[in-house]
Amino acid sequence: MSDNAKGIDLVIVGGVAAGASAATRARRLSEASRIVIFERGPDVSFANCGMPYHIGDVIADRSKLAITTPERLRERFALDVRVRSEVISIDRRAKTVRVRELATGREYDQPYDKLLLAPGAAPFRPPIPGADLPGVHVLRDLGDMDRIRQTVDRGIDRAVILGGGFIGLELVENLVHRQVATTLVERNEQVLGPLDREMTLPLKRTLEQHQVDLRLGRQAIAIEPRGERFVVRLDDGSTIEAGLVVIGVGVRPENALAVAAGLEIGPRGGIRVDRTMRTSDPDIYAAGDVVETRDDVMGQPVQVPLAGPANRQGRLAADAIFGREVQFRGTQATAVLGLFGTTAALTGLSEKQAEAMGIEYATAFIHPMHHAGYYPGAEGMTLKLVFDPRDGRVLGAQGVGGAGVDKRIDVLAIAIQARMTVFDLEQSELCYAPQFGSAKDPINMLGFVAAGLMRGDHPQWSMRRYLSLPIETRPYSLDVRTPSEFTAGTIPGAVNLPVDELRSRLNELPQDRPIAVFCQVGQRGYLATRILRQNGFDAFNLGGGYRTYLLHRDA
Repeated sequence: MSDNAKGIDLVIVGGVAAGASAATRARRLSEASRIVIFERGPDVSFANCGMPYHIGDVIADRSKLAITTPERLRERFALDVRVRSEVISIDRRAKTVRVRELATGREYDQPYDKLLLAPGAAPFRPPIPGADLPGVHVLRDLGDMDRIRQTVDRGIDRAVILGGGFIGLELVENLVHRQVATTLVERNEQVLGPLDREMTLPLKRTLEQHQVDLRLGRQAIAIEPRGERFVVRLDDGSTIEAGLVVIGVGVRPENALAVAAGLEIGPRGGIRVDRTMRTSDPDIYAAGDVVETRDDVMGQPVQVPLAGPANRQGRLAADAIFGREVQFRGTQATAVLGLFGTTAALTGLSEKQAEAMGIEYATAFIHPMHHAGYYPGAEGMTLKLVFDPRDGRVLGAQGVGGAGVDKRIDVLAIAIQARMTVFDLEQSELCYAPQFGSAKDPINMLGFVAAGLMRGDHPQWSMRRYLSLPIETRPYSLDVRTPSEFTAGTIPGAVNLPVDELRSRLNELPQDRPIAVFCQVGQRGYLATRILRQNGFDAFNLGGGYRTYLLHRDA
């Protein structure tokens, strides 16, 4: 594309993540174009991911959340930014949008050559009595944030958060930080639904340690006013009285414009786009939380409302609009959460997603320290890898624990994007000093475990498969930890024979039935499995050991 290319009239609906990224990129590509941004709210390009932390007074200065302002976009990028302006319809034939000025009610038509829809997604209010009451909040924009914070600042004794996803958990942490007793209501039997259930146990324990009233497997059926307070009624007949109720049960694409204009819509409400973010109309593009995009791991249509993909999609859409040869690779839903010092992160395919899709998969668990154990301050974590048992391709990963979880999931996210295998993880070369990692990094350890399974070095059962069997039909269960570890707790029905005594006591083990071997985290179980198999026993290791058993038992 020539730097002096002819300009176009570009209209952008929505001025936050995708819209603002598209607008500034478009200006860098074309000084000759007229670029108009319509934003229904009063703010553009604000840091919505930081809003819970302003409520919690972690980010005390509200102005820090304003990434830029309409005035700055006008001055620096020569953008025509019109806030408090709602686009109410699209005339595809005339190539105009109908705009309503919210302050005056005046309506007018704005022509376009190319149109980009980036209105985002709106918090979902469940269809229960009282969900729309004044003072029952959602958290989408800075106005919502201000109202919630003002309520907290006035002084309340209890808050109820409906929904245990990312926003709900972040609000819980910040309300507790403000000394507000908090109840979290989640209709599923786990928090943070994208994670496999056993990986959420450390989050559950963390919430309980911070005196959060956790109601899993419960949902609100009504919200009733009581003076300046509310009573939340749950489906088990219990009630919770609180001074603040926030609904965080998910979001829905703001697709009304697209639906009315006859654009193609996916089954979950997202606008369908191609790899260039173009909709079913060749002159209309869409980006951000409003679109249905592509899962980069399996190529399936997905709806992923995350800030990172939204920003990248906006930039890419601007490139496509101005004739650049670009394609959006897709998303793998890489995300991270901090909760009272516990970190949970994920990327790619989960085990439950793989099962639901009927995909052949295998898993590997490890429980390493985030840096060398002999260096002070080492914190533990659990990492779970999902991979293709046919060729070892990395499909997904999850991590939960202390420091270093985000670093490992970032590495595994790149491994997925690069179509790497578990054999590549074995050979990955990562920076090492004792205060930062280990000579055998957790990434390498995942590779060792998973690649060993691929090679048949240590046949393994997942703990989930093992526990699905009644105790009386399970294989002979051999705990190869020390007697003191065994006495402190073991898997029901297991027999103790320490790995260091195994070679001299082989005659005590049955030759006529399979033997399920386990230790604390898997390493001694692996060694014991190698010893047993080379002595003629039908032995296999239980992946992740006793610690993984506890995750499954207590999740």
